[in-house]
Parts: sequence; C-alpha cells; structure tokens
Amino acid sequence: MKKASILILVLIATAIGIVVGSYGKFSTYETFASAAEKPESTFHVVGYLDTTKGQQYDPVKDPNNFTFFAKDKKGATHKVIFNGTKPQDFERSEQLVMTGFMKDGDFHCSKIQMKCPSKYQNDQIVVGKSTAS
Repeated sequence: MKKASILILVLIATAIGIVVGSYGKFSTYETFASAAEKPESTFHVVGYLDTTKGQQYDPVKDPNNFTFFAKDKKGATHKVIFNGTKPQDFERSEQLVMTGFMKDGDFHCSKIQMKCPSKYQNDQIVVGKSTAS
C-alpha cells in the first residue's frame, strides 16, 4: 500500500475512535433516581419547581448560591443546589432542565434551562361577526 492510503486509513480509524469514545458522554434526560445510581456523574434532569417548599437565596451573603426544591417527571422531590445567581422569573417557569450531579442526596446543579410560559397565551384575539345590533 502507498503511504498516503495508510495515512488516510489511520485518520479514518482515529476519527471513528473519537466518535465512539465520546458517544458515552452524550447525556439524555434522566430522573433524580437514575442520577443517584451514578453519583458525581453529570446528567440532565427534567423537572418542575416544587412551590410547596422554600427557596434560599441571599445575594448579599452569597450571590452564587441558590437552593430550591424540584420535582422530576416521576414525582420525586429533591433539594437542588445551584452555583449561580437566581434566574429572573424563576418562579414563573413551567419546566426546568437542570445539568448537574447527585451528591449526598442533593442535586448539585451547574446549569438551569427554563421553559417559561408563552407571553402570548392570554393575548388571544377573537375573530368573528359581532352579534350586537
């Protein structure tokens, strides 16, 4: 074989190895229970804010520490510790996608993605003929 053909085969094999090796790092949406099975591994957990339990955020004392409780899709509630500032309109979010890991029964979150309600939901326009004479 020519040196160029061998080089191309090595490059293709390396690319396949990189793709296969990184495949395990892709994350799917999990629950708190499945995240607890592999502590300190990073997961994306989809859930909702549990409004029956309190939130702790004191921007004067520590602006990068926000603690709240979230309920996952299976109904399990866990304490979430977020290392960042409290997101604006956090209480209005319909759904949370939290990136983090479980440690000592708490979910340590490094990123929160919020799904907020549509701002156009209540702004519906009625189209039709008026019945008034």
